[in-house]
Amino acid sequence: MSLVALRDVSLARGGQPVLERVTLAIEAGEIVTLVGPNGSGKTTLLKLVIGALKPDTGVVERAPGLRIGYVPQKLHIEPALPMTARRFLSLPAPVGRAEAAAALEEAGVAHLAARQMTELSGGQAQRVMLARALIGRPQLLILDEPTQGLDQQGAAAFYRQIETVRQRLGCGILLVSHDLHVVMAATDRVICLNGHVCCEGAPEHVASAPEYRALFGTGTGGALALYRHEHDHGHEGGHGGAHGHMHEHGDGAA
Repeated sequence: MSLVALRDVSLARGGQPVLERVTLAIEAGEIVTLVGPNGSGKTTLLKLVIGALKPDTGVVERAPGLRIGYVPQKLHIEPALPMTARRFLSLPAPVGRAEAAAALEEAGVAHLAARQMTELSGGQAQRVMLARALIGRPQLLILDEPTQGLDQQGAAAFYRQIETVRQRLGCGILLVSHDLHVVMAATDRVICLNGHVCCEGAPEHVASAPEYRALFGTGTGGALALYRHEHDHGHEGGHGGAHGHMHEHGDGAA
């Protein structure tokens, strides 16, 4: 069965519909990227998947005993609080030495174990948060706009790390992106959300869909900039198609 399946799910807040009749499923081993404008319901959908919210109507089904790892948008640590990356992994519950080392290795930051969290760059902090999400070997990894605030090279490197995680763990990955034109090449499926599922499919299919262009325009020729692996283009951070730009925005009412 699917890791998670939403069937005809609707939810309103304050009398205003946030999601209407959403149906989607995430399978083991696939990477699904969720895109949508401000207030489109992306964060609400994540909370439904995790179980933090329940739908007004419809059904959310999870595989029995599903293990979920979650990487939030941002990390807030008191500057005066001494905390190494290794210690951060033990919040809120203690984590064994071998387990912590394995998680840091999977996230590509084993060398940062003794570094203070407040000294890390944005990209390094994101990878440490990824390491914490990998403790417990999740079957479903959820990342909420993980490259917000990173430059294109940093975002490309992070996306490549996610692909490595998928290959090694075989987990399903749900990646939320606020940037409307940047999505990693490894994505199997893109879901365009605006209160309902406007369109979904392979990145190239969604980029050319009228529903996508109606929402996001054709400022980059209507194309998604696809981050490629180093061997595809022969240089770091290469991307095909349009020139994607990283945008920082809140998710509004989503």
